[in-house]
Amino acid sequence: MVDEGAAGTGGTTGAGGEPESSDSLRTFGAVVQGLREHAGLSREEFGALVRYSKHTVASVELGRRMPDAAFVERAEEALGNTGALRRAAGCLARQPGLATWFRQWARLEQVAITLYTYECRMVPGLLQTEAYARAMAVDHLPPLNDTQINERWAARADRQGLLRSQPNTAFSFIIEEHTFLRRTGGKDVTRELITHALEVAQLRNVELQIMPLVRESHTGLQGPLQLLETPENSWYAYLEGQESGQLIADRKVASVLQRRYARMRAQALPLEDSVSLLQRMRGDL
Repeated sequence: MVDEGAAGTGGTTGAGGEPESSDSLRTFGAVVQGLREHAGLSREEFGALVRYSKHTVASVELGRRMPDAAFVERAEEALGNTGALRRAAGCLARQPGLATWFRQWARLEQVAITLYTYECRMVPGLLQTEAYARAMAVDHLPPLNDTQINERWAARADRQGLLRSQPNTAFSFIIEEHTFLRRTGGKDVTRELITHALEVAQLRNVELQIMPLVRESHTGLQGPLQLLETPENSWYAYLEGQESGQLIADRKVASVLQRRYARMRAQALPLEDSVSLLQRMRGDL
């Protein structure tokens, strides 16, 4: 089950996957909720003070979302500057299944207002089905046990909630045509995967483009790429290799990668043509 960090060498043990607990997320959220209610603030009122939506506030309070540093600092200011939230934030841990190098990026994903993904190796984790993810786990080396596979899928399924829980976030995917033609897991798995991708493509905040198999000019030949924009309009990039990932905060580098992605959007098939191609591919299975 290989993917952009969510399926790196993570798991319950090993390099990049030490044990984690989600109890800390739920405890932190309960503290936020308790302080908010003590201050007499609704989620919407509190959200206005910390500059996040009431849906984001709810996700943090329910332990479903990792708060970023900006949320913690603004929440502290709005709730009395007791220092409790800052200290509690230092103990936060995510659920198992995310590779160590990917966790910082995953935290940024939770608050991103723009998220771009180019993938040339496999269908991105945010668009995968459980059957497809489990099919990829078959050839993982070293072999994964059932617990590790289940943890990885749970982490991935949790991340996929971003597509619907953040309707104001703009998601863009550019995926190489051959990732579907490979038929990972067989025809039935691929058919389900394409159907799922087509369903996600119908969301108003999602743009899905296919990079055709035959393309004489291609700006993405240097490998997969992810970009995101924070609520403060800062841009970050994430590049991943076989056993590591690199988070890039340098503005000049991020700007170069933005330009590359923009060129790829022009080189890939338009949304309507991409949908038509996926429909034809599904019909051929």
